[in-house]
This record gives sequence, structure tokens and C-alpha cells, in this order.
Amino acid sequence: MKNKNDYIEAAQQIIISLGMPKAQQNERTALCLLALLNLTPGKLWSEVKNPLMGITPIMDWIRKHYDKDYAPNTRETIRRQSIHQFCDSGMVLYNPDDPARPVNSPKAVYQIEPLTLSLIQTFDTPDWHNNLINYLTGCETLIAKYAKERQQNRIPVEIAPGNKITLSPGEHSELIQSIIEEFAPRFAPGSVLIYVGDTADKWGYFDATSIENLGINVDSHGKMPDVVLHYTAKNWLLLVESVTSHGPVDGKRHSELAKLFAGSTAGLVYVTAFPNRAIMGRYLGEIAWETEVWVADAPSHLIHFNGVRFLGPYPIED
Repeated sequence: MKNKNDYIEAAQQIIISLGMPKAQQNERTALCLLALLNLTPGKLWSEVKNPLMGITPIMDWIRKHYDKDYAPNTRETIRRQSIHQFCDSGMVLYNPDDPARPVNSPKAVYQIEPLTLSLIQTFDTPDWHNNLINYLTGCETLIAKYAKERQQNRIPVEIAPGNKITLSPGEHSELIQSIIEEFAPRFAPGSVLIYVGDTADKWGYFDATSIENLGINVDSHGKMPDVVLHYTAKNWLLLVESVTSHGPVDGKRHSELAKLFAGSTAGLVYVTAFPNRAIMGRYLGEIAWETEVWVADAPSHLIHFNGVRFLGPYPIED
């Protein structure tokens, strides 16, 4: 890590990867996570610990190590809007030293749950991706917990053999499911899933470490494609748009994605996916050249819009 901001941004990436809601994907919550991990500037992620800490000690720690001075009247905000959600998600334990301690006791303490600690100790290492998948498979993210009443209608998507996430119900998610389970094995076998968007929550699945290792700096304001796959055998990054009602990879979108992923060390491949040819027909005049089109109801076929190669990245022109 180069500076304090790098640690804060990395903590935000972890919070996103662990499925915390948007309201907690902020600097305040990231600093709370760093405090609970005792990750002072200069330390490695492998060195993080899980000390017992109360709210005021967390605020004091943040002030001392990250120069952020939260006013005393923000104590309840930190407890209710950052630490409370950590506890609800199961990644932080409340009074593990004395579970019988009265609620809201001034002696209340919090601690990173051991399995969560073990996962975070592998952040920024080659083991992070698989460990994250295994962790998410074994526990319920807070986003899923808050949306439990809608869970029975959600779309299951297999992101790795035996490992699944769920997306919000609807045609858009059904097409994303087909992209991951039908398109990827056929045209990018062995690819690693980097990102999946969700209509209810933009970051349905996001492997922040893998995308950073590819030289890409994506912030929460970037308009991500619906699916990002790293075809490791060819070192291609497939940027896939799921189109059910609007939004193919047209000239404007092609330029947006090229700019967003400009730092990629992997070649960029642009793909528009449609559920069927009838919907594809509405957008034929808009699809950009040098891109690919895949139709879910004919999954073994790929349509290439001109160019010197069938499937692959094109060099960026100055």
C-alpha cells in the first residue's frame, strides 16, 4: 500500500465484495473496518488482527492512525450506520467476551469474526478470489438478509462449480444467468468471473482484487457492463452487456467502456447479449463494429460485426 487513502479504498473494496449495502460502502465504514482489524498504515493485510474495541476506542484509533477526527456526537452514527450492519452481517461479533453484557452497556465491545478475519488476511493475494467465493457460499450477505422476503423469487447464478449467488428477479437477470452459465463455458472456457451487476444493487458480485491486478481502477461511479469475465487462457477481458429492453454496445457505449477499462493489461472484447433474435433485431442499426453479439436462444452461435478477427481484442487507436 502506498498511502492511507490506498488502505481506505481497499477496505471499501472488501466491504463491497462482502455484500454490504450501498449505505455502508463509504469512507466512515471503511475506517471502522480498518480499526477493527488494527491495520495501521505500513502493515500488510496478512498482519491484520481482531482486537476487542468499543465505539470510542474505534474513533480514537481512526483519529490517531488515519487523521480523521469524528466529533463526539457522531458516535451513534458510527454505531448505527457502520458497526450495526457489520454485526447484522455476521462479520463482526458483539460482546464476544461477555455475551451476557447488557445491551448498550458503556463497556460494549466489537470484534471481527474469526472466519472473516481469516478471509481478509488473504486480501491482495492469489488466494483471495477462491476464498471469497467459499466465504460467500457459506454465509449470507447483509444485502441478501435485508431482502429475504424476495429471496424465493431471485435468480440463482452459478459463479464457480458448486458456488452460486442470486440476482434480483426479472428478464435482465435471467439473461445474465445465461451469459455466465451458457455463453462463458462455450466461448471463454475456464474464464474467471470478475463482476456481475444486479438491477437491485449495482455491485451484485465484484472481485476487486482481480480487477485491480489487471491494472484497472474502477470506482463506484463508473458505468460498469453487466458482466465482466477474464478469459485467462488468452488474457482477454470480456465486457458483456445484457440487453432486454435497451443498451447494446453502440459507438457511445464502446467509447465509455474503452475509457473505463483503459488501464487493462488484458485485451478488451465487447459483447452484447440478447435473449432472442426478435429483440436483437430492434438494435441491429445501433450495434458498434468490432464487437460481438450473442443470442441466448441460439447459445452455440456468435455473431461478429466485421473486423479482421472473429473473436478477440482490437488495438486501441491513438
